[in-house]
Amino acid sequence: MATVGQRFKTGEKSPTKGKYTFDGYTNNPTARAPTAEEQYIELDMDETFPPIKSTNSGAYWKLTKIL
Repeated sequence: MATVGQRFKTGEKSPTKGKYTFDGYTNNPTARAPTAEEQYIELDMDETFPPIKSTNSGAYWKLTKIL
């Protein structure tokens, strides 16, 4: 079971349905910040965490709310 505050990265599967917040880049720390729309995502269980499309970079995602 996932817990609020747990961190995941692009390519991993979501362990629970929830809201996730952008928490940094995996491979490009100097990339510009993601757009406002890209900073928050909602995923169902077993969905894949996406990259940040505007910078073509992998991302870390933090679980902020279990739905």
